[in-house]
Amino acid sequence: MRAYHISGSNQAAALVELPTPEPGPDQIRIDIKACGLNFADLLMQKGTYQDTPEVPFTLGMEVAGVVNAIGSNVHQVSIGDRIAVYSGQGGLAEQGVFDANRSVPLPDAMSFEDAAAFQIAYGTSHMALDHRARLQPGETLLVTGAAGGVGLSAVAIGKLLGARVIAHARGQDKLAVAKAAGADHLIEDSEDLRARVKELGGADVVYDAIGGDVFKASFRATNPEGRLLPIGFAGGDVPQIPANHLLVKNLTVIGFYIGGYLNFRPEVVRNSFETLIGWYLEGKFKPHISHVLPLDRVAEGMQLLKDRKSTGKVVITP
Repeated sequence: MRAYHISGSNQAAALVELPTPEPGPDQIRIDIKACGLNFADLLMQKGTYQDTPEVPFTLGMEVAGVVNAIGSNVHQVSIGDRIAVYSGQGGLAEQGVFDANRSVPLPDAMSFEDAAAFQIAYGTSHMALDHRARLQPGETLLVTGAAGGVGLSAVAIGKLLGARVIAHARGQDKLAVAKAAGADHLIEDSEDLRARVKELGGADVVYDAIGGDVFKASFRATNPEGRLLPIGFAGGDVPQIPANHLLVKNLTVIGFYIGGYLNFRPEVVRNSFETLIGWYLEGKFKPHISHVLPLDRVAEGMQLLKDRKSTGKVVITP
């Protein structure tokens, strides 16, 4: 089978031929129909992601497909089932073996592409905003990087939770995508972020995917008792948070990493995915996918993420 694989330390990822894997007792094997790309895939290639697997490994963190083999201890999944898996690795391949307890069943009405596009982005935003930040109806949510995978999902989830949403992004085309997802107010990257947010009454919750100066400006535009979620650092700079300012404004900075929940509270992730699938079936949201590419164009998809030329998600279809 073909896979986009990192064979060893200091070796670049490449499309290679690998033996078809066999599932262990608690695992399933699937024909992979779609795999969503994430900024973390870029970091894994450099070995700088906080959860980079040991080499060798195949990239691809979230997949959807059809089960073609099951381990001896697996009873909740059957051959032929349509499923999605938050795999963490192994998704950019024609087939993959994954732990059965990470899988969720897919309804026939959800396409494989949508299933591969929603897990990390929408799961992150739903759990961060609802489970961690406790976003309330009527509060103001500021989303930075609002046209990216997680940012765009945060706009949609924020609206579903009843918030007023301010979207910050680079360029009018990306802001238009955020507006279509439900943003109430739009701020272009070239504007004074702090001043514009303050003009709009300040932010009660900040969902920041950029870091650096964008986080600093957002921090200063947060209302007293506000909550800040540093979700990612696409700008390349991890912000240093002034603790004395937290005290003065009674602010809370909330750490969140969806992958960590798989290790200590996996049921929270499964419950979130089930909620999101229900919302999808009710027509409350649909993942925005800007590019669908075949497996032999993975490098092109990665470059789209690196250059910030995609909106929403890039999906690979092995």
